[in-house]
Amino acid sequence: MFSLNMGSTDRIIRVVVGVILVAVGFFYLSGVWGIVLGVVGIILLATSAIGWCPLYLPFKINTRK
Repeated sequence: MFSLNMGSTDRIIRVVVGVILVAVGFFYLSGVWGIVLGVVGIILLATSAIGWCPLYLPFKINTRK
């Protein structure tokens, strides 16, 4: 399995940025850029929901106290 590697501040920032990116990507932009921003926003929301970021592993980052 995996161990959680995101702290609460990291998760809150990801939720805020994720919601903004999804809103901009799916409601204000169209085409490829809208899709890209929307997908990145969804990824941020998903990683925040589970508390684990796979990109932190190779860099050995852990924001959880």
